[in-house]
Amino acid sequence: MLIILLGPPGAGKGTQAENIVKDYNLVFISTGDILRAAVKEDKALGRKAKQYMDQGSLVPDELVVEIVKDRLRDPDCQNGALFDGFPRTVEQAKFLDDALPEIGSKVDGVLSIEVDEDELIERLTGRRVCSKCNAVYHLKFNPPEVRNVCDQCGGDLYQRDDDSLETVKERLAVYKKQTEPLVSFYKEKDVLYPVDGNEDIGSVYKQIRAVLDKL
Repeated sequence: MLIILLGPPGAGKGTQAENIVKDYNLVFISTGDILRAAVKEDKALGRKAKQYMDQGSLVPDELVVEIVKDRLRDPDCQNGALFDGFPRTVEQAKFLDDALPEIGSKVDGVLSIEVDEDELIERLTGRRVCSKCNAVYHLKFNPPEVRNVCDQCGGDLYQRDDDSLETVKERLAVYKKQTEPLVSFYKEKDVLYPVDGNEDIGSVYKQIRAVLDKL
């Protein structure tokens, strides 16, 4: 079973991915991880990718897909895999669709976790981090006992630059432009399964299980 997990920053993909790979015995595949692994293992494809990475250039979609395809041939992927963060664009999705039949595979389902933008902004901008022990809090979902003071060590809490309202809005805009078209792409292929991500973690996972149990 090959599953793709889509969703904007703040949708909770990481938490849901952990549950999916554990309960369905799937391998979690991040293209960043497998690119670094291919380079470290000095594979032929990894050496090609390294040339682009050393120049600070993006690795071409065709090469990324070849490395993904090579990873899916590994024995631990026999039961299937879960992709998070890949494909990022419709072009990558098309390359992937063309490559998978060569290894007797296909995309079985695409889970699209959908969350209202106002909710995403609240989730992402509400995070606070301790300046001393790096403990993480959230102003709404996991607030400290004393405002802006860490429960564990008494350190000051601060908002990271990438959690600022301006940065969060930019991240969401990039997702909408680059990745959201994948929703339409996979909907046309009849493999898209929308998931209401506005609910709590358990309710979201219940929706996901209902989809995966039918695939």
